[in-house]
Amino acid sequence: MTAIFMRYATPLITTLFLVSLISGIALFFHVGPAGFHGMHEWLSMVLIAPFALHLWKNWRPMTVYFKKAAFAVSVIASIGAASLFLVPTSDASGEATGRAAVFGALNLMMQGSVTEVAALLDMTPDALSAALKNKGLEVTSADQTLAEIGTTGGRDTMAMAGVLASIER
Repeated sequence: MTAIFMRYATPLITTLFLVSLISGIALFFHVGPAGFHGMHEWLSMVLIAPFALHLWKNWRPMTVYFKKAAFAVSVIASIGAASLFLVPTSDASGEATGRAAVFGALNLMMQGSVTEVAALLDMTPDALSAALKNKGLEVTSADQTLAEIGTTGGRDTMAMAGVLASIER
């Protein structure tokens, strides 16, 4: 039984990594079917088992890497990159929100008027107003904030971000 697991560890890592890679890229760019999210999460969890088997099978050769500077640099760079996504942000009052900085930027954008956000999107206020109306939202003035427009239309911040992302420019 162990021989079977060992024989399939590396091929499973390779194929599951490719699935995770493709679905991850699709999720990043917000393309592909809705099933990509669950597929990416669950098959990435399944990837843990063949990864552990691969490490077990190749442990002695792997220990050679532990002694090299490239391994230490890789660990430090990976932890540093990951920690950037964990830096807590604060709201306008200075209260820590615990969310990634991108959410703070998104919340600030939602407080902007149609005129201000249109400039960020390289659009005219009239073009952004028309695009929002085409998405089923009621825009009464270019001075309205996107948060007000979203609240009136029953959409939260993330839904409004989705609306903005779907607008063709």
